[in-house]
Amino acid sequence: MIHRTQLASDHEISRIIRGGWQMAGGHGDVSPAEAVLDMMAFAEAGITTFDCADIYTGVEEMIGAFRLRYGAEYGTSALDRIKIHTKFVPDLDILPRITKADVERIIDRSLHRLRAEALDLVQFHWWDYDAPRWLDTVHWLDELRRAGKIRHLGGTNFDTSHMLAIVNGGVPLVSMQVQYSLLDRRPENAMVEAAAKHGVALLCYGTVAGGFLSDRWLDQPEPQAPLENRSLVKYKLIIDDFGGWDLFQALLSVLRRLADRRNSDIATVASAAMLAKPGVAAVIVGARNRSHLADNLQITEIVLTADETSEIDKVLAAAIPIAGDVYALERDRSGRHGSIMKYNLSTGTA
Repeated sequence: MIHRTQLASDHEISRIIRGGWQMAGGHGDVSPAEAVLDMMAFAEAGITTFDCADIYTGVEEMIGAFRLRYGAEYGTSALDRIKIHTKFVPDLDILPRITKADVERIIDRSLHRLRAEALDLVQFHWWDYDAPRWLDTVHWLDELRRAGKIRHLGGTNFDTSHMLAIVNGGVPLVSMQVQYSLLDRRPENAMVEAAAKHGVALLCYGTVAGGFLSDRWLDQPEPQAPLENRSLVKYKLIIDDFGGWDLFQALLSVLRRLADRRNSDIATVASAAMLAKPGVAAVIVGARNRSHLADNLQITEIVLTADETSEIDKVLAAAIPIAGDVYALERDRSGRHGSIMKYNLSTGTA
């Protein structure tokens, strides 16, 4: 059974969240009809929370079609159990001149795409802190929350100081979505403690590092450019910063031993390890389809012993700690991590 948790009194989620990024097409062709059937299968299995974004091409529309079908089959009361977490990601180019009207236009677009009367959770992302309207923008989002278009607000990839500025400014954040894995432990540098102090739950993506933390890569030679997709490029950089391919292979070997004891797989154990971290409410599993659904269902059932955690920690002790706060490397647009990002995918303004 998939474990569940409360982000708010009226917002219960499955601790495994079905991610939507891989449905956006950058990882291969996606059939909208098949995607709806996949989401039906996830929901029927107990994974009733879905993550998407306004910049994931076509994904909000597919989730809207899924909501329509799920409600028709199971009724509106059952549909209340389905929670959709979308993101508000205004384009980099408009940040210096963004207006309240722009914000409402983008939110209205998500409402239309998702076929919803109100958005369950809007996770706010801001590309450039030097563009000063980020705090105005989050207050405009909060006005839309109070107006009923948004039920709850969260953040995505904010660093600790900016998250604290939001909550100390009176905006109630229920969650912060962060990249957090055995390879990338930057949230532990400051975010975990601050989020816990202010009641902000962590929703974690990248727990399997774009598929690198899986059996596919065990005992494989280090891949060379060009890699298959931008996700692999992104997480290969993390592996390099973590300590390189040999240390990464040592970690995979340990995870494989732990998986063998449970008739499981590396990706499932890697995600279960993160789900047990303090402050983590849920992990987001990226899935193009339901082929790994059975494995995903095991994540909340795996509990590592203290000795097993120590086995992992012995490998991690040899790693190079990735310095800085959440998403700091990715915000440097001229750096190795930031230069591969795509910044203008929303087109939510005139």
